[in-house]
Amino acid sequence: MAKLTHDIEKPLAWTNMDLADDAGLVALDDGCTAELLPLADVLAANPLPILSLHPDDFELPQCRALMAQVAEQLSDGLGFAIIDRLPLDRLGDNAATALYWLLASLVARPVAQSWDGKMLYDVRDTGKQPGNGVRPDITNVGQNLHTDNSYNLCPPDYVALFCRQTAMQGGVSQLVSFHAVHNRMRAECPDLLARLYEDYTFDRQREHAPDDNMTVHHPLFAWDGAQLLGRLSKRMVFQGYELENQEMDETSAAALAALEATMTAPEMMKEFHFQPGQIQIVNNKTLGHARTAFTDWPEPDRRRHLIRLWLRHQGRAFYNG
Repeated sequence: MAKLTHDIEKPLAWTNMDLADDAGLVALDDGCTAELLPLADVLAANPLPILSLHPDDFELPQCRALMAQVAEQLSDGLGFAIIDRLPLDRLGDNAATALYWLLASLVARPVAQSWDGKMLYDVRDTGKQPGNGVRPDITNVGQNLHTDNSYNLCPPDYVALFCRQTAMQGGVSQLVSFHAVHNRMRAECPDLLARLYEDYTFDRQREHAPDDNMTVHHPLFAWDGAQLLGRLSKRMVFQGYELENQEMDETSAAALAALEATMTAPEMMKEFHFQPGQIQIVNNKTLGHARTAFTDWPEPDRRRHLIRLWLRHQGRAFYNG
């Protein structure tokens, strides 16, 4: 398998030390708001399921220009964008979600996020503990830096999150550039970096047909000749080896630990606090993302609530593409 043998430059290979506090922020300007608020009224007067909405059915020149800027930022810039923000005080819950769906659809097509075809995914604490069949995103525990659907067959190109409510405490969003991580590991531990280009075992989280394999095998880094691609989840790797009753060898474990230590170094990670109405979109192949543990509000209507979309250019909208 081909390996990246040179350093990647900025802006792709950024560290937290390189970024201003407002890095990645894209203002939802007055022109876009002037398009979206009347559209919300149109949608309210003409009810349709959100999943049936398509941006080609609406005239949205300002929003198209803004989301084209976002798409370029995702592919050729920092790899993430924080769109600030939908005016929740002027929109109902359904209207805000519909507008989010349409804006995200201007970047790439929304696709299924689970084997049963769920397209709009509520990110909330269900009170469960993470494990086989329980994704960490429906718990309040801290996450490892990861890419979505690393543990299955067809990861999304981009992950979008729309913030409806924030937690009482914690839940800080974290991002890291795989290009910067690769540069550092290439300088500090090239032998361990090489191991990341070889297969690891992943738990598929029961997101598959009943008689299908419960694990999948693939490397954490890949180089396609033009782009470094990351595909990782420390938790799913540990669970995958457990499912196969395997013990990870010393080099594999050391490489995984070195990757984790490099990604979580304070100077590497960008952290920010989500605000209600904001939309975060992340390149799921060039950035790792996570959030810290959180404590929720006691009142049910105040509890942390994000709505996630997976966006992908290629394949069908099925979970496995």
